[in-house]
Amino acid sequence: MRLTLLPGTTRSRRGLGLVASATTVVLGAATLAVVAGGQAGAATGCRVDYTASNWGGADGFTAGLHITNLGDPWNGWTLTFTFPGNQRITPPGWSANWTQPTASPNVTATPLDWNRNLTTNQATDIGFNGTFTGTNNPPTNFAINGVACTGTPPPTTTTTTSTSTTTTTTPPPGSRVDNPYSGARVYVNPQWAARANAEPGGSRIANQPTGVWLDRIAAINGVNGSMGLRAHLTEAVRQSGGQPLVIQIVIYDLPGRDCAALASNGELGPTEIDRYRTQYIDPIATIMADTAFRTLRIVTIVEIDSLPNLVTNTGSRPTATALCNTMLQNGNYVNGIGYALARLGAIPNVYNYLDAAHHGWIGWDDNFGATADLMAQAARAAGSTTANVHGFITATANYSALREPYFTINDTVNGVSVRQSTWVDWNRYVDELTFAQAFRQRLVQAGFSSSIGMLIDTSRNGWGGTARPTGPGPLTDVNTYVNGGRVDRRIHLGNWCNQSGAGLGERPRSAPATGIDAYVWIKPPGESDGSSTEIPNDEGKGFDRMCDPTYTGNARNGFHLTGALPNAPLSGHWFSAQFQELMRNAFPPLQ
Repeated sequence: MRLTLLPGTTRSRRGLGLVASATTVVLGAATLAVVAGGQAGAATGCRVDYTASNWGGADGFTAGLHITNLGDPWNGWTLTFTFPGNQRITPPGWSANWTQPTASPNVTATPLDWNRNLTTNQATDIGFNGTFTGTNNPPTNFAINGVACTGTPPPTTTTTTSTSTTTTTTPPPGSRVDNPYSGARVYVNPQWAARANAEPGGSRIANQPTGVWLDRIAAINGVNGSMGLRAHLTEAVRQSGGQPLVIQIVIYDLPGRDCAALASNGELGPTEIDRYRTQYIDPIATIMADTAFRTLRIVTIVEIDSLPNLVTNTGSRPTATALCNTMLQNGNYVNGIGYALARLGAIPNVYNYLDAAHHGWIGWDDNFGATADLMAQAARAAGSTTANVHGFITATANYSALREPYFTINDTVNGVSVRQSTWVDWNRYVDELTFAQAFRQRLVQAGFSSSIGMLIDTSRNGWGGTARPTGPGPLTDVNTYVNGGRVDRRIHLGNWCNQSGAGLGERPRSAPATGIDAYVWIKPPGESDGSSTEIPNDEGKGFDRMCDPTYTGNARNGFHLTGALPNAPLSGHWFSAQFQELMRNAFPPLQ
């Protein structure tokens, strides 16, 4: 559906800005789940959430299905349902193998390799385009592997042994849980979904959940036609249908924000800590604490690109900036974050995740432990405690590869470690997953709870397409080996702005690996990181040469070319060329 779009707000890796908004017409939604079946002693259960949007002026529609396994793990699955009318699927659909016999209303979907195995409470999103005439009513008779999905969790099970009795239950919405993403849907921002749907091929991902960015005080109530925080939370309650639902809110307006970049400078000056507390954090906390939203699981992503800057871009380092030194000396990053954690952490259904940069920023020995210790300091500042931190997020709006499948940090070539290659440059980590798991352990050593979980933003780190290697590089030397086999095709790990060749990464899902609460898309794909050339604006955004494809670099990227796409708009504004490139280079590929 193409709609008239109005500007709104959200954020990029190094900056925030305007994004179009619109409404998505939802014709019907079924929230259907579990029933018993299968082998003796096993509980089989499922929920299927179905949404469909008609195309304006045409008898076509786009449908998305969110499938959640609420029973024992699945090693393969088959979804079946029946259209109530004359709807027909238009091949090929996405994220599943779709079939519908000629002149039949019966539909079957089977998984692809990457989403065939779903553990308990794990979900996957699939979808298709279709046609209809007359009324487009939703199907309601969903079944997985022949078992009907009926909309409730599996019955409580009790296992009795000679020594103990174990009872398993599913917590109701609003109850605090260890992993907020477990057994829950995640909020789809209708403003971003409308933008995605308006792009050719964008309907394949328009139903994916993305973050909601509060990048300035005005964004709390909505600015330039965008939805405000209360509107998003109200819509999230509607989307939840009474079932657990996560909504992801980015808290991003520190004084002197992002002291090492210009594209994402903010509205508050280095000393405006009181304004940050009273005009930004306090109103957000008041809205989130409203009992109308108590059933939601509100995940907050707290202050991107702040604390790591105090470690890597201060003092006498060649990467230091005057503003970062100021923020280190006045303590307003540490105290501002402490205040935010304390105020938001006091709300029972809020889960604070503190930003933890990425492996290409703090993966070196000089930065790794110092950053963890500084985060612990901030978590104990301004009346907060480490108990107010539920977890951490890495690679927010960055491009670091989730996994490097063709080399590890332990590899050697002719007796030389890959750590000595130009690309790795003595870093301890080569991809985001190994870094996030290791950094979690170091955070526990710094004083955080052993129950903390990690999030990884996979919105732009897929690195698929024709440039993706299919095997290890040549064993000539460590540089040819690493460069020939690395899937991250950036010119340098320090490059962050609108990277050429990047692709969508793993789709959002819960509990994908040990210590990882979820893969998430916090950075909405298609929003610019910053403008390629200087663009006068009233949004407080400067021109950062790291977004200029002709710039030959600085100390933070080893004086390399930036690898940025040309003709980019201001940070946060819609960048169609980037959106199309991300879809084209998606890994896993889009269907």
